[in-house]
Amino acid sequence: MLDWTDRHYRHFVRLIAPRTLLYSEMIVAEAILRGDPARLLGYSAQEHPLALQLGGSDPQRLAMAARVGEEFGYDEINLNVGCPSERVQNATFGACLMAAPQRVAECVAAIQHAVAVPVTVKCRIGIDDQDQYEFLLRFVESVAEAGCKHFIVHARKAILSGLTPRQNRDIPPLRYEVVYQLKRERPDLHIAINGGIRSVAEATEHVRVVDGVMVGREAYHNPYVLADLEAALLGNVATPPMEPALLVETIRGYVETELKAGVRLHSMTRHLLGLYAHRSGARSFRRVISEFATRPGVGFEVLDAAVRAAEGQTGIPSVIS
Repeated sequence: MLDWTDRHYRHFVRLIAPRTLLYSEMIVAEAILRGDPARLLGYSAQEHPLALQLGGSDPQRLAMAARVGEEFGYDEINLNVGCPSERVQNATFGACLMAAPQRVAECVAAIQHAVAVPVTVKCRIGIDDQDQYEFLLRFVESVAEAGCKHFIVHARKAILSGLTPRQNRDIPPLRYEVVYQLKRERPDLHIAINGGIRSVAEATEHVRVVDGVMVGREAYHNPYVLADLEAALLGNVATPPMEPALLVETIRGYVETELKAGVRLHSMTRHLLGLYAHRSGARSFRRVISEFATRPGVGFEVLDAAVRAAEGQTGIPSVIS
């Protein structure tokens, strides 16, 4: 998720879900090739298993960017053909590429030739008025012929004109049955489902038919759902996830190191607002972070104060008052 699943979020959530496959935010291939790969692709070793999600439409440029990602140690290269952003469309990639399955197939073939790690594709069930099942099937079969065997399918179509990216996450109706049909007709492919999944019960129902689930917004706003999903779908949990207060203390060293490197506290704490979701003290925790983390020069004392507020203690340190 663009601007959401950055390295800070992934570092934090890995402490909650040690086995879940995490995805980077979508990074444009050209940015990797023309920009600073270390800044764009850097991550902490504990984030594995970790997939690099790429955006682009030029097979050779994507292949070159994928090779850089593999050199950085990413465990999977994922081509995003599902993003409905107008900015992405103007660059001729994202969901609009579903109308050009042969181009996507060429991109996949080039990436696979360049790297040894798995190559996967994330897509929608359709775009605009091309939302018949046959459209999705033709797209998947074309790309599968190029060697891709793993698809993550967002069970909504994308409306490329007239809706914002945020509206595209809610307004087009979810049609899980379309993804189910795809799996039934192509049992040889690994099909994961995405879109609107908020609970273990929902995920469990999906994996009766498909091979996996991708959880986005719920995992961001309620990260402990990933721990519940791991326990339910992967089993054999050695230890329960650490409680929020302990997690905050555990990341103290990481946060302080990043602060010394010039990272603003808000760039990290914005990913922690859901840490107490569905728990007592959630509102107090969010309030302290929202009010104080954006102030110039503040440090870990904001998180200390947020935890105290969540745990029912009072008093904000004068340094941030």
